[in-house]
Amino acid sequence: MRKAALFSTLLLAAAASVPAVLHAAPEGPAATAADPAMATALADPRRDKDRVRDAFRHPAETLAFFRIKPGMTVADYMPSSGWYTRILVPYLGEKGQYIGITAGLAAASGDTRTRLAAFPAQFPPKAASWTGVPEARIPAYTLDAVPPERKGTVDRVMIMREVHNMWPDGYLFNDLAAIRALLKDDGLLGIEEHRAKADAPASYTQGTMGYMREADVIALIEAHGFRLVGKSEVNANPKDTANWPDGVWTLPPVLSLKDKDRAKYEAIGESDRMTLLFAKRP
Repeated sequence: MRKAALFSTLLLAAAASVPAVLHAAPEGPAATAADPAMATALADPRRDKDRVRDAFRHPAETLAFFRIKPGMTVADYMPSSGWYTRILVPYLGEKGQYIGITAGLAAASGDTRTRLAAFPAQFPPKAASWTGVPEARIPAYTLDAVPPERKGTVDRVMIMREVHNMWPDGYLFNDLAAIRALLKDDGLLGIEEHRAKADAPASYTQGTMGYMREADVIALIEAHGFRLVGKSEVNANPKDTANWPDGVWTLPPVLSLKDKDRAKYEAIGESDRMTLLFAKRP
């Protein structure tokens, strides 16, 4: 209880310290739609089914905001079915490296633990089949079993629409500590998350509905050894009221209500999202 009370105090203090407006511009050449390497990666035929999501996810602009460049080492947290894998592996090129990472096993049990434990062996061949790159070039780890020589070698870590799972499922503390250890001293953590309204009640924003308040996410990440260096509205969607009874999964691409009001939800598009960039604290 004392630990919980202390963390709540830290969270409130961090939230109060978040600047109202903070923007970070990419430093030097990075991914944009005009970048030939990015254009090639986005146009890859292996992405034919993915491309319908580009208008909502703005991959070139998002990766530019994260200051990701060819030749870097980038770790992707819980890459799922590989939407960003199919962009990053070719974009980073032969001099770069893509790494798949997933939650450590300490907070997991049952089928979830089994699934996470299987990730390091199962993900590389899947990623190889998605990208045409040999699986030996696409390592994968649970965050509690990263080889010591990997620590301090990663330029960027991406957490794409997963904080709402990490927080209620108990992964956040251990996984952010492991991510911090993975990053170089000047490495950066990029986060995209479904955004609740600033005045949304706590009952709706604890992760189970998919949405979180931006100030809460910033406070959580900063309380775990990072500092906010930039915010972007590239993935904002003002059409999303972020108050759906079925949560974020009401909207595309899940469309949890199936054909009920389908045209309405397709017209709204994917969720309103915060896009944030953090640096390691000393």
